[in-house]
Amino acid sequence: MPELPEVETTRRGLAPHVEGRRITGVALRRPDLRWPIPPEVARELPGQRVLGVRRRAKYLLLDTAPGSALLHLGMSGMLRVLPAKTPVAAHDHVDLALDSGRVLRFTDPRRFGCLLWQPAGETHELLAHLGPEPLSDAFDGDYLFALSRGRKAPVKTFLMDQAVVVGVGNIYAAESLFRAGIAPGRAAGSVSRERYRRLAAAVKAILAHAITRGGTTLRDFLSPDGAPGYFEQELFVYGREGEACKVCGRTIRDGRMGNRATAWCPGCQR
Repeated sequence: MPELPEVETTRRGLAPHVEGRRITGVALRRPDLRWPIPPEVARELPGQRVLGVRRRAKYLLLDTAPGSALLHLGMSGMLRVLPAKTPVAAHDHVDLALDSGRVLRFTDPRRFGCLLWQPAGETHELLAHLGPEPLSDAFDGDYLFALSRGRKAPVKTFLMDQAVVVGVGNIYAAESLFRAGIAPGRAAGSVSRERYRRLAAAVKAILAHAITRGGTTLRDFLSPDGAPGYFEQELFVYGREGEACKVCGRTIRDGRMGNRATAWCPGCQR
């Protein structure tokens, strides 16, 4: 599933082509994706100008005066800006026609993505209880330390809780914990304030760097211009189970935590 850097890469790629453009039509080739597509999408968007393209957690929002189209890429979704006459393929489920003569096309073979509606001035229920953005000033080590007191859940599970901080998925949680030197199975409440400060700094640095590198190429992700991300080449633990650690040479271990694959170095992480 695309993680925060992939979604931010998509947002940055779309914005120059979509912001300020008027939506001239909406083509819905099926009534649902993961959930039914609300009727407001086809009713409210035509004729509206796109005021902005935002990201909240792993969701993208196309803002217009009456409200925002709320999109999630799911496991295989992709958004591209294409010439209006580009032939439609089997999994091209949604087109938003723009006054530039192009379309914003949502392709999703597995249909785990979504297209929903958020009325102006309201917050969609999917966004209502999310934690702070990891690259914001609201997220730091002191915040993590205070929130973690008394928690027995593994620190990796804690870090991936969207009510704690948004957008730190499996790949970047594993890499951040490695950089901070924290074993993923350690109880969240047992991690010191100083180690949480290192962890928050690692999350910010790794996510920011991954965004500049175009995200992580895994399975289906492509950026809007069709180019893959390149951060995968720089992973230290994720996907390297059984290989030698690039830092200490010990074998990267693997296991499952919160029903997710987990990789860590027993030498570098305590």
